[in-house]
Parts: sequence; C-alpha cells; structure tokens
Amino acid sequence: MTAIEPAVFYYDLGNPECYLVAERINSALPMVPEWEPVAGHPPAEVDRDRVERRASELGLQRLRWPRRWPPDTHEAMLVATYAKRVGRAVAFSLAAFRQAFAAGRDLGQTDTLLIAAAACEMHPAAVLKGIDLRSVSDTLASANERARAAGITTLPAVQIGSRVFSGEETINRAARALEGVG
Repeated sequence: MTAIEPAVFYYDLGNPECYLVAERINSALPMVPEWEPVAGHPPAEVDRDRVERRASELGLQRLRWPRRWPPDTHEAMLVATYAKRVGRAVAFSLAAFRQAFAAGRDLGQTDTLLIAAAACEMHPAAVLKGIDLRSVSDTLASANERARAAGITTLPAVQIGSRVFSGEETINRAARALEGVG
C-alpha cells in the first residue's frame, strides 16, 4: 500500500479566496491537511461579485465584507500561528474567516480576533500573551520562508511533497494528486 503524502494548506485570513478553500478543504481532501498560516497580504483589489457568487454556489453563508479593505492581518496571522502551536489552528482560522467574511468584522481589530479565539476555547489573556512571544513571530516568519522556498506566490495554496497547487481550484487539483490521478 502506498503512503499518502502529507498536504499543507497555506492561507492568509484576510484573503477571501483562502476563505472559500478553508470552508471545504478538510472534507474535500482524502486527509486533513496541515494548516499553515502565512502572511500573504490580502489582495487590495477583489472581484467581490465573483467571490460572492462562488460562496453562494458552495452553499456558504452570504458574504459580508469588512468596511476596511484590505484588512491589516498581521496580528491575525500571529494569532493563527499561536493557535497552531496550541492545537487550534483549524478551529481558530475558521472562526476568524467567518468573523471577517460572514460577519463583516475587521481582522485588524483585536476584539474580532478575541471573539474568534473564544469560539475555539482560547483564553483571551493567553492569546494576547502568545502573540507577543518572539517565538510566535519567528514561527510565522519561518512559515513565510518555507512557502517562498516551495515556490508559493499565490494564496490559497496546497503543497503535496514538491508539488504546489494555487488558487481557488487548488482543492480539486490537490485531491486528484492525492488520489494519484493528477
């Protein structure tokens, strides 16, 4: 029996394309990928109509966009990195994506991040202390470097071994690759 190569899902919480993938990736792939937060910087220009249409096609809640665009996600990505450290990367990231794109809240505001953290049982004091740790900042920087070294230039992205699949269709291509089809 051939072992399935591990998959890594690279994302930025302020990127609506990453949100579309995040809502489906765990059930669409034959295994749950490692969720790797990276500072990919949300795109300044987004085709909101296309993203809203796609979210509707996928059966996701109606999108509500944050007033400030693009959002400043630096602190959000530090919280996601801390969440990964404490075993809550998926839960926190989904909660944060939903705060941003289903509730229209600003990821640049600490209160929004603490709401998302509370949704997955992360204590606010621990979160605030965690994001001030140099090791968390260094871990995020290392993740950014690994993504660059893998050749990732567009988010969302899934890496399987040396292969990288980017964009919203990344799930379908990654699933085929994991099944040995593509």
